[in-house]
Amino acid sequence: MHIHSKSLSKEAVLAAVEQARANDVPWREGKLYAYVFDGGAEVEEVGKKAYMAYLTENGLDPTTFPSLLRFENDLVDLARRHLGGDEHVVGNFTSGGTESIMLAVKTARDAFREKHPDVERPEMLVPITAHAAFHKAAHYLGVKAVITAVDPETFRADVADMRGKLNERTMLVVASASSYAHGVIDPVREIAALAREHGVLCHVDGCMGGFLLPYFRRLGAAVPDFDFRVPGVTSMSMDLHKYGLTPKGASIVLYANEALRRHQIFACSDWTGYTMINNTIQSSKSGGPMAAAWAVLQFVGDEGYLRYARGLLEAKNAIVAGVNAIPGLQVMGDPEMSLVAFTSDELSVFAIADEMKARGFHVQAQLKHGPSKENIHVSINPSNVQHTAAMLEALRAAVEAVRAAGGGPKPPVEMAQMLAATIEADTTGEGLGNLVAALGAGPGGELPGKMAETNALLNELPPKTRERLLVAFMGHMFTPRSA
Repeated sequence: MHIHSKSLSKEAVLAAVEQARANDVPWREGKLYAYVFDGGAEVEEVGKKAYMAYLTENGLDPTTFPSLLRFENDLVDLARRHLGGDEHVVGNFTSGGTESIMLAVKTARDAFREKHPDVERPEMLVPITAHAAFHKAAHYLGVKAVITAVDPETFRADVADMRGKLNERTMLVVASASSYAHGVIDPVREIAALAREHGVLCHVDGCMGGFLLPYFRRLGAAVPDFDFRVPGVTSMSMDLHKYGLTPKGASIVLYANEALRRHQIFACSDWTGYTMINNTIQSSKSGGPMAAAWAVLQFVGDEGYLRYARGLLEAKNAIVAGVNAIPGLQVMGDPEMSLVAFTSDELSVFAIADEMKARGFHVQAQLKHGPSKENIHVSINPSNVQHTAAMLEALRAAVEAVRAAGGGPKPPVEMAQMLAATIEADTTGEGLGNLVAALGAGPGGELPGKMAETNALLNELPPKTRERLLVAFMGHMFTPRSA
C-alpha cells in the first residue's frame, strides 16, 4: 500500500472502508456464537456515539480530562458493588480481560517479591481450564504457571491437586467464574480458603461471567459464590465488553484494598521527560471505550440487563437440553454460564462445525487438551437468542449430514506424527511458512472454506508443536503482500 499522492475524498475513503468488510461474518444477523456480544441496534448506537465523542481524548492524564476520571471511578464503583465488594475495594478500567489478568498477575508478583526477594521465579497455580491469558502473563512477567488438574467430568478445578502443588514459591492461586471452554464455575470458596490458609493471594477470573452471573442468580439459577463475598478472594477481573454489551476495549480489574493495588501502578521519574505514572499497561489511550462503557451501562440499566439475562438463561437451558437430545452429541460438564461445549464419541465435531457454517451458523471448534476432548463451543449472546430453535434444527441437520457422509475425517495419527517430526526438525522456523501454505492457508492467511481435515490434523499434534505451527501461521497471515 502507498499513500496517495493526492488526498482522496471523504466519500471515497469511507466507501473503501465499508467495502473492506465485504467478507466479514455478518454478525448482526445473530448467527455468530463467538467474539461479538450484541445488544441490538439502539445499544450499539449509544455505544458508538459515546465512543466517538471521546475518541480523541487521551486517558493518559486524568487531570487534563477529569470527565474520564469520573467515568472510571463510576465504573469501578459499579463493578465492586456488582461483585460484592465493600468500600475498600479499588480497581481500574482496562482494555480487556487479558490486560486485567496481566495486571492482576503483575500485582501478585510484585507483592510477593516485596516479602520474598530471594525467589527469582514465583509460581501461580492455574487450573488447566483457566484462560490462556494467565499463560501469557506468566510468559511476559517471568512467573511460572503451575498447571493444576480439574475433575474430568465437571471440568471444575481440583482443590486437592492445588493443595498438593502449593509451596513456599506460590504467589497466587487462580479460579474461573466461569471458565471459557466449558462455562463452569470453579469451587471458588474452597480455593480461596486454601489461599487464605497459606497467606497466598487469590484471583477470580470473572471476565466471562462476572457481569452476567449475578443476574442469573437473581433469576433463580444455582450460581455458587464466586466474588468478594467469599473470604480470601483478593482480586477479580470482569469484562464489560462481553455481557455488559459495551464496545470492545472495556474491562475492570479489582483488588480487595489499596495496599494491594499499589503494586499494579507504574511510575518513572528516571528520565528527562515528564514523570510517567500509569495505573494500567497502556499510557496514551483513547477515552472512547471508557465513555462508551459508561454510556451503555446507563442506557441499558439494571432492568434491561435482567431482561437480557432471562433470554440468555432460557437459551442456554434450551441448547443444553437440545444438544443432549441429539443422538451422538453430549454437553461437556454442567455449565452455569451461557457458554456451552459439546462433543461426540461417534462423529467428527470439526465436520459438524463445517456443516453448521454451511447452514449459516458460525460456531467455534476447540481442540482436545488434557481431560477435554475436541468439541464445539458456543458463546450465546443476546442476538443469538432469537435463533435458538433454528440453531438446534441446523445442528440436527448437520449431525445427520456428517453421519451420512461416514462420520467425518478420522484422526490422522500417522500424518500428525510425520508433521510433528518435520516441525520439530525445523529449529529455525524458516521452513514453517511454506508448511503453513501447504496446509491450505492463502497468501494473506486466508483459510479454506472447510476446516475439518486441518483441525483434525492440528488436534493430533502435541500442544507445543501445535503452538510452533500456529505462530508460523500468524506470521504468514500478518505479512504484507505487495500488489
